Amino acid sequence: MGNEPEARHVDDAVKLETSGAQAGIRVSIVRIDSPPVNALGRAVRDGIVAAVKRARDDRDTQAIVLICAGRTFIAGADIREFGKPAQGATLPEVEAALEDSEKPVIAAIHGTALGGGLEVALACHYRVAVAAARLGLPEVKLGILPGAGGTQRLPRVVGVEKALEMMTSGEPISATEAHAQGLVDELVSGELEAGAVAFAARAASERWPLKKVRDQNGKLVAAKDQAELFLSWRKSVGKKSRGQPAPLQIVECVEAAVHMPFEEGLRFERRAFTELLASPESKAQRYYFFAEREATKVADVPSDTPRRKLAKVGVIGAGTMGGGIAMNFLNAGTPVVIVEQKQDALERGVSVIRKNYERTASKGKLTQAELEKRMALLTPTLALEAVADCDLVIEAVFESMAIKREVFGTLDQLCKPGAILATNTSYLDVNELAACTKRPADVIGLHFFSPANVMKLLEIVRGSATAKDVIATAMALGKTIGKNAVLVGVCRGFVGNRILAARRDQAQQLISEGAMPWDVDRVLEDFGMPMGPFAMGDLAGLDIGWDAQNSKGESVLRDKLCELGRRGQKTSAGYYTYDPKTRERSIDPVVEQLVRDFAKKSGQAERAVTDQEILERCLYAMVNEGAKIVEEGIAQRASDIDVVWVNGYGWPVYRGGPMFWADSVGLPKIVASIEGYEKQYGAAWKPAALLKKLAAEGKSFTR
Repeated sequence: MGNEPEARHVDDAVKLETSGAQAGIRVSIVRIDSPPVNALGRAVRDGIVAAVKRARDDRDTQAIVLICAGRTFIAGADIREFGKPAQGATLPEVEAALEDSEKPVIAAIHGTALGGGLEVALACHYRVAVAAARLGLPEVKLGILPGAGGTQRLPRVVGVEKALEMMTSGEPISATEAHAQGLVDELVSGELEAGAVAFAARAASERWPLKKVRDQNGKLVAAKDQAELFLSWRKSVGKKSRGQPAPLQIVECVEAAVHMPFEEGLRFERRAFTELLASPESKAQRYYFFAEREATKVADVPSDTPRRKLAKVGVIGAGTMGGGIAMNFLNAGTPVVIVEQKQDALERGVSVIRKNYERTASKGKLTQAELEKRMALLTPTLALEAVADCDLVIEAVFESMAIKREVFGTLDQLCKPGAILATNTSYLDVNELAACTKRPADVIGLHFFSPANVMKLLEIVRGSATAKDVIATAMALGKTIGKNAVLVGVCRGFVGNRILAARRDQAQQLISEGAMPWDVDRVLEDFGMPMGPFAMGDLAGLDIGWDAQNSKGESVLRDKLCELGRRGQKTSAGYYTYDPKTRERSIDPVVEQLVRDFAKKSGQAERAVTDQEILERCLYAMVNEGAKIVEEGIAQRASDIDVVWVNGYGWPVYRGGPMFWADSVGLPKIVASIEGYEKQYGAAWKPAALLKKLAAEGKSFTR
């Protein structure tokens, strides 16, 4: 680059430097250095405005490059400032400083340019990026929309449909795609700063126009007469968002960009942003944003705890779970040995893995070369001895303590010292499995959720003897394979399934009192759950865990349905009947009569059950169980329960999780209702001591 940069400090977070002259052109570099992600906090905003002003006032400077130190470009706003009185320069003032510069301003992007970061880049005259960078406006995931011109500028650059796709999904795009869309002007193949400075020097020497995105209306013209375009987006977004106002507001703002002058569109966007920011949905989603990050921290395992090397992984069992678990490691580039007892089962498991990858490749999300590379990392075998040199071995065999004990006893003999032995059990006692080995410190639970290659949750089950470096390794592993890892303790069902069982018990009790399965499902689905408990049972298969030899069809409704051949969606009949082609469910009078018959047998007087009672009994039972889990130390914190339920069970993120939702309802109200149910139904409804304590003290689980 020629001469060493001369540094002139504007602020600790932002520095102004001058590059060596290129072809007689002097380029000033505004460098943001605010770890860890260069978020747009007050210091960064003030620093950018001050640095740009000094560069504009400097007679020798002919172009300006905005670049970030560290691992990323500006990764977004500092959401800790949301809802607080504005201090220092506002984001629109930052953008005005960049956009109104009489000297070309070039954003140099690496890592991620997200949210306010991309909005800042859009206010620059040009944008360059390394190919590995990613750009996006993910505000919808916080229940808000881009509030600093993003909804007005992005469609002017990439077009209305692409902008709507990016903002309503919140998913970033690659720099390569951004370049093809016109969002990035040039991809830098070498060192980013050098490439950006060279680009800026060309822009200045050749007197390129100072392109203001706000003035580019060409890509909006085609949408002016397409009312059906926005109607279609409202319909599709409304169907997907189910209770979330932000996606629909984004559509409104983009339509405003098409039909209003830029400044008027900005005001429209700002009103929508302010309204969303105050909404309960956004408050819940912002809470969840921090809860997810808090879940990565373990109180007694420092962040600098050494981790064990995981260069090779063994998976015992090539069924649905085992195959899905293996795919996580193959995706991360880790060799996997997968073991089965019989050749046909092994071949079937490997075939399913390949078909899953082929399905992904058919959607253009994986090249054939990448597919083959992942499959080449997989070693299928019938020899359990093949896992002897693995650093981590995960058993995914049948959910039977006797079988798992046998597997762990064998692995203890086979595996090398220091290898981590993990169980994928969803209910069983990890301590009992650890006791089958001479290395209980190396044993841990890794509870993946089905389908394991898709679901984001990983419950990491800490045994009483599990070593801290094993816990640290497992938590880091979650990040490596793209999971949201939550540390939990040992109890039946851990966190997620234990709370699910409490809800399931209430759902079953409700239909013995007069509610129909579809009433219960409807109430919970209207609340925001993707599926009610009875529809979920049909999807999973009612015969899971059903023993035909010991079936109790005379006293258990599920057993009766299985005896009648109604096993769920796979037999086109369970609690509902299903269209064999579309899987669309419908209410069946046969089941309605069975429910009534079983209610009579139980001695319950049939009565009308209100939607409110269904909601309370199902959800308050979950909250009460969650309080017991926190009391017992099974979860480190109440917010971890919310992370488990949002990631693993479909709890709507815009309601924050069951414990956050309980706080929003009011703990005294919940305690009063639970005590009422205790009087009516007995000890099963005894309120958790922690719940009563927090309610009495005016405190909450999560705030």
